[in-house]
Amino acid sequence: MEKKIKIKIRKGDTVQVISGNSRGKTGKVLEIHVEKYRATVEGINVVSKHIKPSANTPNGGIEKKEAPIHISNLALVDPTNGKPTKVGRKLDDKGKLQRYSKKTGEIIKNG
Repeated sequence: MEKKIKIKIRKGDTVQVISGNSRGKTGKVLEIHVEKYRATVEGINVVSKHIKPSANTPNGGIEKKEAPIHISNLALVDPTNGKPTKVGRKLDDKGKLQRYSKKTGEIIKNG
């Protein structure tokens, strides 16, 4: 039986990089890659991709593009105080799981 991965960061969240080359930078999550446990963040981990000349791009060239970064290197930014925080999950009064900031206890609205 495979272990089900619980990713506490979602598309549209603002996150801060806590380790790696882009440490300290913040950005918005563009895409989550659940199977690889990675996320693509706007303006973070930008790589140069060389494009071969073809019918669509006759000159070819170098394209700057965001590469996925491992989720363990990201921390969600608390919407109330703007600082990175851990994320907890608790049931609300309707029995639905909601994310909350472990620093302030505030409920985190979805993306």
